[in-house]
Amino acid sequence: MITFDAESRCFHLANDRISYIIRLGAGKYPLHLYWGPRVRRVSEDLLSALSAYTDETFSLHGLPLDRLPQECPTYGCADLREGMLQVRHADGTHALDLQYESHAILSGKPPLAGLPSARGETAQTLVLTLTDGCSGLSVRLLYTLWEDVDIIARSVEIVNRGSAPVVLDRVLSACVDFEQADFSLLTLSGAWARERQPFLRPLVPGDQGVSTARGASSAQTSPFLALLSPGATEEQGLVYAFALCYSGSFTASVHVDQDFTARAMLGIQPFGFSWTLASGERFQAPEAYLCCSAQGLGGMSRQFHRLVHRHITTGPYAQTARPILINNWEATYFDFNEEKLLALARQARAVGIDLFVLDDGWFGHRDRDDSSLGDWWEDLRKLPQGLGGLSSQIHAMGMKFGLWVEPEMVSPDSRLYRAHPDWCIHVPGRLRTEARHQLVLDLSRPEVRDYIVEAISEALTRGQVDYVKWDMNRNITMWGSQGLPAGRQQELPHRYILGLYEVMGRVIRRFPQVLFESCAGGGGRFDLGLMCLMPQAWCSDDTDAWMRCRIQYGTSLLFPPSVMGAHVSAVPNHQTGRSSPLFTRAAVAMGGSYGYELDLGKLPEAELAQIRELNTRVHSMQQLLLYGDFYRLRSPFSGNDCAWMSVSPDRREAVVTHVFALAQPNTKPRLLRLRGLDPALDYRDADTGRVWGGDELLSRGLRLETPWNDYQAQQFHLVALPHGESRV
Repeated sequence: MITFDAESRCFHLANDRISYIIRLGAGKYPLHLYWGPRVRRVSEDLLSALSAYTDETFSLHGLPLDRLPQECPTYGCADLREGMLQVRHADGTHALDLQYESHAILSGKPPLAGLPSARGETAQTLVLTLTDGCSGLSVRLLYTLWEDVDIIARSVEIVNRGSAPVVLDRVLSACVDFEQADFSLLTLSGAWARERQPFLRPLVPGDQGVSTARGASSAQTSPFLALLSPGATEEQGLVYAFALCYSGSFTASVHVDQDFTARAMLGIQPFGFSWTLASGERFQAPEAYLCCSAQGLGGMSRQFHRLVHRHITTGPYAQTARPILINNWEATYFDFNEEKLLALARQARAVGIDLFVLDDGWFGHRDRDDSSLGDWWEDLRKLPQGLGGLSSQIHAMGMKFGLWVEPEMVSPDSRLYRAHPDWCIHVPGRLRTEARHQLVLDLSRPEVRDYIVEAISEALTRGQVDYVKWDMNRNITMWGSQGLPAGRQQELPHRYILGLYEVMGRVIRRFPQVLFESCAGGGGRFDLGLMCLMPQAWCSDDTDAWMRCRIQYGTSLLFPPSVMGAHVSAVPNHQTGRSSPLFTRAAVAMGGSYGYELDLGKLPEAELAQIRELNTRVHSMQQLLLYGDFYRLRSPFSGNDCAWMSVSPDRREAVVTHVFALAQPNTKPRLLRLRGLDPALDYRDADTGRVWGGDELLSRGLRLETPWNDYQAQQFHLVALPHGESRV
């Protein structure tokens, strides 16, 4: 898949569908030549775009790099634009002139030191080594291409081969220079309870994009951007997309210059970042994923979903159906005891729920959210037999047992804080800023990491735990570590994330059969980095069905349904006060990893019977719902309804879900045109027995019932008729 032509000095990365071409300008600068739908060869026309730049050109005192498309641009040597890398040498200057030294083409994909990354068993990797002759700084550019996914992984490793230390002030993971700027920019932004809302706007001269300095990928932004060519839509047109495999502060931006060319870059947030690299040391940047889709946003999403399913998520739950769970949080909040929990568990088992999850409040003396974080032993007032006693009784019912933890945090009112007040992130002499009555433990320190690993491991062992919800409920301000010298304090944000990955990895390796779900006050750390470790994440604390249509729609641009934790909750909803029918709440939750968050004891028998039927339905369709090819059909951001569908790889089965928001009087039935089906097959709705031709569903669509109340959902389970079976 990766070739090098010595005559043209071109590297061509290509699978059956896409090409990415790099040329060595004047034999020493890697220049971006092409990225897009596959081309069979590097044409003379492609080469002519850069043919004017020779060794003589680069020896002039002009600024040729300022207008050249570069693979690893740096500020300070003939390029006036912001680049991927910025350094400070021992003499205080930051000039960096990286030139080609060597390359290697590897089978597979090497792991990244200290960082999560995609697997690469069916991949090839190009390693380009560049060196700055003055300082001895060496940069390795890594490009990985898979056979089965139209995505290129990029990352950067920096090695200090010089004798003097170098300070890294900016290390981004990927850069692509486009020949034009005639794009629309799509990003995902939001806030707590309304995460990952899509925003689309045309590119203009200057800088645009998203970033965060909160210490987490955040609810406010997502480490992702897409560039849509003119006319690109949901299912057609050329789209270029970038996503970062990282859970900390990041930047994802596009710069449009005076020539109306666009430079897209993403990586670690440079604001508040620096890293001292001593002689012989290495620094590894996070991995970025670059997707090119000629089938619009839908094609882009399906490529990212395929990447997640085949090369990101791992463990026993990566490709399998998930247990249907019930979480006690909205049923009890902090007000529970063992008897109340067991009553809820018995009710859950009676309606076919597989997993009981005990949320916040089981440890220390935590009756409110102002104490006990860090003290991971049971509150015997609430659990007189401890976690083990509760878990044993849950398991005896035939259910799995799950537990909520927030290992990265500490309450000032806790034994841990009183014993180790210096273990939190803080600046000595200044007020320790709290949020939600808690401080953040300093994961850059090995003793803190060791404590968390041992304390959480002991709790999971005592509780015989099958599932963990790993929460994080505040972002970080006032960065300061007692474990770092003054000159290295700006390394703390990245060291925190490296420490987080280490802690999570150690715990997960000790409990390989446990299903781990990440959470960050809802969807505040919903990123590919954590999905390399945990196969699902809590999508949002907002469980209102219509708001979840919007949140899950935006989330699906990058992430598949299998990674989205989605629950049926009580009405009126605890976040919006809105009421919607039980089937609607369930149909929307089926768009993710399905569960419940309500008090079953308050429901009438008719609704409990409906929940039993819904759980049977989910079990029968979950593999398709989670791992099928995903199509967005109607956007809740542009109308009064929302629709999506999942299709099996052989196109013989599909589940279609449609949700109306507000009912409208005196309206005709509407048609919903489907996607992804085989036009040559006939499909029967498993619920009603109605039969349609695949061609009819693709060209005309399904006739939808006109709703008589607000927030009504319809769902169709389409199964292809066996060959030869009559439609009648």
